[in-house]
Parts: sequence; structure tokens; C-alpha cells
Amino acid sequence: MSARRIHRLLATLAASAIALVGAPLAASPASAAGTLATTICYDVSQAGSFTSTAHSAASIWNNYTNNINMSNCGTNLRIYQIYGGGSYAVRTSLGNGRVYIDTYQAQQYSPLRIMTHEIGHILGLPDNYNGQCSLLMSGGSAGTSCTNPYPAATEAARVDQLFGGLTRTATPSGVFQGSWPAPVPVS
Repeated sequence: MSARRIHRLLATLAASAIALVGAPLAASPASAAGTLATTICYDVSQAGSFTSTAHSAASIWNNYTNNINMSNCGTNLRIYQIYGGGSYAVRTSLGNGRVYIDTYQAQQYSPLRIMTHEIGHILGLPDNYNGQCSLLMSGGSAGTSCTNPYPAATEAARVDQLFGGLTRTATPSGVFQGSWPAPVPVS
């Protein structure tokens, strides 16, 4: 087992213990560089059919960043399956909030891209409506054929910067809605 995996395992165990006492975010060992990673405990109890998609998106963020460790251990991030209204994220503070995935929209766009994008908002990233499929935060502006669920190097680096060490860069709270065009009604 690699040192990184051992660190992630230890981080997950620590996060599970912390989740039991209700701490908001926890610093835990994770990166090979020796910095402390922030464990973001997510909850999929309301994710319905998007549960495995949420786990895959968390794994993507874990693999593309060094300063966060997403783990299914608590309530920093709650993920919900909804029917209508579009997919969106509500960030209450950096690393905390709610993600809503619209079932109808996920029939038109890649569910994994939607999930990873919306989690990106919780991690501090804004929308980028430039239509480039290579940028995760371009959201639905890249079109329905874009299935890329991976953050670009600049996007991952920004998340690492925001969660660097134990210091936090303030990012505003907010509702991130409108990344994905309204679903087309099925006749």
C-alpha cells in the first residue's frame, strides 16, 4: 500500500471520528508533499440513483488535488437527487454546502460531469461559461456532447490553493445555479 493511500486511509478514519462529534472541517495528512489536507465529509443518504456518481466525483477530486480528502463520512457536503429545477450547488462556506442533481437534466448531460462540476462550487470554484469542454467549470455551456468530468490543471490548482495547509482563503457563500441549460421537455 502506498504512503498516499495510507495517509488517505488515516484521513478517512480521522474524519469518521470527527464526523461523530460534528466538527466542520478537519485537517488530516494526505499529500506526499507533507502538507495537511482538509477532509470534506460528504453525505449521499439523499443522493438516490446518483450515489455511485457522487463517490466517483469525490474520487476524481481526491485524485486531482493534494489539499483535500473527500470522504463519505458526514455532513460538510450533502448531495440530493431532485426532479426538475436544474442542477445546482449551495455553498454555505468553503468546503460546506449542498449539491442538487436534477434527474431530468442528467438525462441530457453527463451525470458525472454535472456532479463533479457542482462539487467544484463547494470547493470554491466559480462558473466559467466559455464553452470549453476541457474546463470542468464551463458546465453546460460546453454542450450535451461534453462528458469530461475532470478538472483542468488550473482548476485543481485553485482548489489546492484555497485549501492549502491550515490557512483558509475566504470564498463567498452563494447559490450556484444556471450552469446547465434547462432540460428540454420530453414529448
